[in-house]
This record gives sequence, C-alpha cells and structure tokens, in this order.
Amino acid sequence: MREKPVPQTITHAIPPVWDENSRILILGTMPSPKSREAGFFYMHAQNRFWPVLFRVFGEEPAYRNNDSYREKVATERKDFLIRHNIALWDVLAQCQIQGAADSTIQEAKPNDFMKLLGSSKIRRVFCTGKTAFALWQKHCAALYERRFGITAECLPSTSPANARWRTDDLVREYGRILEAVRSPKP
Repeated sequence: MREKPVPQTITHAIPPVWDENSRILILGTMPSPKSREAGFFYMHAQNRFWPVLFRVFGEEPAYRNNDSYREKVATERKDFLIRHNIALWDVLAQCQIQGAADSTIQEAKPNDFMKLLGSSKIRRVFCTGKTAFALWQKHCAALYERRFGITAECLPSTSPANARWRTDDLVREYGRILEAVRSPKP
C-alpha cells in the first residue's frame, strides 16, 4: 500500500511562456511534482495535455516526455506555444498541496498576471480543469477580467486522474483554443 503524500508548501518556480503576440492564456493550478522536477509544464508522461494540444493544431511532436532529452522537449513545446500565440502558466504562485492532488490545495496564493496581460493581446483564458477555474474565479477574475476585458472558460482536465474523458473528447473540447487563437476578435 502506497503512503499518502505529505502536504508541502510549494512555490511556483516555472516562468510563464508568452510573448507580446499571445492571444490566449492557458492556466493550470500548480505544476505537478514531475513538472517541477523537469522545470516545465505538464511533464508527467501520462498527462494528455501535450498530445491533445498538438492534435488540436494538427501537429506531431518530435519529442515525447523522456528524461534523456528533457530540454529538447521543453524547447519544442515553448516554440509550439509561441508559434500559435498561446501563453501558458498556472493560477497559483504558492500553495500547500499533497503530491499532485488539486483537491488537497490549501493556502492558495495567486500569480500576478498584470505584466503578462498588460503586455500581450490576451483576451481569453482557458483553465485546465475545475480546480484551476475555481481558483481563477476566486482569486483573479474580478481584477483581471474587468481591467483587461478578458473572459475565462473551463476545459476538462487532461490529468490521468480524469480518466472518464477520452482523448478524442478532450481534443474536441480543446478545439475551443484553436477557434480562439484564429478568431479575428481580440
């Protein structure tokens, strides 16, 4: 029997991926232990975020999650995001959490999105799961949505813990990102 992870206070150390041409922002809650270890987002081999996003844009990644070439994986994914005008970060700057279980998050402190939103073309936010969306609504929506005229939407989690969502269904739902990036509206 596996022991339950002990709650830890985690400070987010992965910088956001974005540039001045970013049109949408995708937000998770907090990097998983595997992502923190790798120094980049969604690096757990069973998380479906990257396979889903690449499929939505009709691309095939050259690299898969593998410790041997972690830097190449991260670089390819950063380039993909920038090329498609997508920003990526997490709602939280710090929290107490057990392992990667969003349901255990306590003492949540949000990231400061002022520079990112003020220096880009982002007008839509997509949260990867109900917890990320709830945290955005609780800690960020009132300030940033009013100030920058953005809207936020909840997408289903790509975590392996969300097994009831098939990959094809996730691809269909995440297609909203492609529509938002290609929309002529800001």
